Amino acid sequence: MSTMNITNEIIAAFIDDLYYNENEQLQELRDFAETNHVPIILKDTEGLLATIMKLKRPEQVLEIGTAIGYSASFFVDCCGCSVTTIESDPDAYESAVNNIEAMGFADKITLLEGDAVDVLKQLQTKETGCFDIVFIDAAKSHYREFWDLSLPLCKEDALIICDNVLMKGMTASDSFDTRGRYKTSIRRMREFIAYINGLDYADTIVLPVGDGVSMSMIHKDEQN
Repeated sequence: MSTMNITNEIIAAFIDDLYYNENEQLQELRDFAETNHVPIILKDTEGLLATIMKLKRPEQVLEIGTAIGYSASFFVDCCGCSVTTIESDPDAYESAVNNIEAMGFADKITLLEGDAVDVLKQLQTKETGCFDIVFIDAAKSHYREFWDLSLPLCKEDALIICDNVLMKGMTASDSFDTRGRYKTSIRRMREFIAYINGLDYADTIVLPVGDGVSMSMIHKDEQN
């Protein structure tokens, strides 16, 4: 996969230099992730999410794709919300459990292990309309499924945020997929972006922040 940034590399570096995290434990976890090439939210994406969280002040956040627990911990640290997060990889799940406990957020974060599609279906049988924000950051080819299954779990005015939607620029242009290895993922992501942009009940914007972020404000009363 191409390593080219979506925006100019000089601008990206400048923005990264502005990053500062007051939580030393979160900073240490970010340093660990970056050193060991563990995928977590990028610095400028974190800055955007911090602003959104402080404006929205969510009580309940649903995250699809826990990884090592960085973003779930960041959400709690940012505004004191409760987070329900889903992870399919057993090793990542165990790391997340340990990291979240070490930061003292175990009482605010519910970790669910399993395939996100299955877990979301199970959640629908227990609770609906309870999440203020949904953050999708898992298998890119399945964003449409995650969106559709998350929707019944959203409050009326929920915000659905999807990370990595520009896929290192490949969503915008095949030229970034130099070896032609990601054709299926690219096609599905383009279809997903077109889908959410065409929904009457969602106001969507796609931003060239990090690896691309889509934000959709939901109006369930307008849903067909």
